Amino acid sequence: MPLAKKSGLSKLRDEARKTRANAIPAEELHDRQHAARAVRHWRDDLGMIAGTFRLTPEIGVPFVNRLEREAQRLRRAAKQGGRTVERFEAYAADAFAEMIQGSPASAPATKSKRRDVDAVLVCDLRAYRRGHTHDGEQCHLVGGGPIPVSLARQLSKDAFLKAVVHDGVNIHTVKHFGRHIPAELRTALELGDLPDLDGVTCSEEGCDRRYGLEWDHDNPVANGGETSYQNLNPKCEPHHWDKTEHDRKAGRHRGRAKGARPPPRK
Repeated sequence: MPLAKKSGLSKLRDEARKTRANAIPAEELHDRQHAARAVRHWRDDLGMIAGTFRLTPEIGVPFVNRLEREAQRLRRAAKQGGRTVERFEAYAADAFAEMIQGSPASAPATKSKRRDVDAVLVCDLRAYRRGHTHDGEQCHLVGGGPIPVSLARQLSKDAFLKAVVHDGVNIHTVKHFGRHIPAELRTALELGDLPDLDGVTCSEEGCDRRYGLEWDHDNPVANGGETSYQNLNPKCEPHHWDKTEHDRKAGRHRGRAKGARPPPRK
């Protein structure tokens, strides 16, 4: 199997999960998910509160996306403040604590009016209008799998959701010149490739990391590279640093600030 040769166990599990989920009608799948929802908690050997949770996609995807976005913000703040950078899971724990405590510290100190999106819904236009999917049509949450069209219609009224209702137009045509990644291009990048449109992982072969990803210009901007769909690849931070160093040695990148060092691998 080609996928098994170039991908890790996590990617294989994801593909197996998607195959199983796609074989079940969306309405039945959602009923099973709802029936299986659960939260368990216990005390571990250190006396800490540990637990697991199972949430339906329309609840779990926004929650996880919000959690990871806040964790990334906390990690960036530590980095910019010159503090020791801890593992990502530690910042996720801090973000989780702030979310459940309602701490005002969880709000970024910025004057920007930008509204972050917690989930992206992808649905075929014909299915959305009709109210159900036919063979070859899709309706799902990115990172959450198939959902009923009726649920998609309900979710599309919420402010936290970005709905991408498409008619088969190739999103690869979206591009922009310059370093800044505009909102429409970022949406296309975060969806992943057609026809899956189910989110992205690090593009480095054998790396399945989905969190803390950065968008790397395959041909660096300093070398004339465009900020386009075709020239941007998702990479985890360690692999992004490796790529930057490789580009610098190849004469395709400007030098890093004196004294700057790449982050430790996590």
